[in-house]
Amino acid sequence: MAEPLFHRLALIGIGHIGSSIARALKLAPGTVERLVISDTSPAHLKRAEELGLGDEYFADPAEAVQGADGVILCTPVGSFAAISQTIAPHLAPDCILSDVGSTKQSVIRDVGPHVPQGVSFVPAHPLAGTEFSGPDAGLADLFKGRWCLLTPPEGADEDAVKKIEALWTALGARTARMTAAHHDRVIAIVSHLPHLIAFTICGTADDLADETREEVLQFAASGFRDFTRIAASDPVMWRDIFINNKDALLEMFARFSEDAQSMARAVRWNDTGYIEDRINRSRKIRKSLIDIKQA
Repeated sequence: MAEPLFHRLALIGIGHIGSSIARALKLAPGTVERLVISDTSPAHLKRAEELGLGDEYFADPAEAVQGADGVILCTPVGSFAAISQTIAPHLAPDCILSDVGSTKQSVIRDVGPHVPQGVSFVPAHPLAGTEFSGPDAGLADLFKGRWCLLTPPEGADEDAVKKIEALWTALGARTARMTAAHHDRVIAIVSHLPHLIAFTICGTADDLADETREEVLQFAASGFRDFTRIAASDPVMWRDIFINNKDALLEMFARFSEDAQSMARAVRWNDTGYIEDRINRSRKIRKSLIDIKQA
């Protein structure tokens, strides 16, 4: 029988992503020998146990990581510094510490200083998720065919990086490596900016006069409904993401604002050529996503 990748893997946080990892592991028997789940929410921890997502359950993350050869932080990135400080003295030698956070420079900044000697730190970010949250929101096939980006710090142990890659491969994901800075700029345009725009559009609709707002909701077309789906995402998670990737996000927002102004001018002055060019370019992007099975 093949040796498991991890004998004892601890998930810190059992929300949408954490519970999806737990469910996906059930479809990959032999990958993890024993799964430990920790969450500071009594309701989340109780529900995770009711769903049978793990083998052991702890409210205290310091207890959960004891004896673990793998630990994955699955909470909002704003909590990483405090959690890392709490668990650091309890991490076993040769343990691999990873995460699923959407902002990698902040993760390295907040977690890196607390990583004990002998523990490997391999930041990761699965590009998958829905607007739902909590243990019940987990999906066993969430990572299938999706990318998981790894941003190992300089000098990271290669065997540890390969082990985290193997874990995500077992969960159905494809893996790639890049620097944390490059990751944050890429994700700012493909994920963070679209969410910022969605939250803003829904806020604009909510600020309309009562009569108009009711009509917006009653007659919402598919475009607006798509924005509301994105805007239904977890507020704490996205608050932390925006604050912790503010430089890249604001850079992309500035570029978007310039392009939006150009489109507005084209509409004002009936510049049909510019409008059609932008629409056609957008259609090509959509087709490319479909072709590579990312849509």
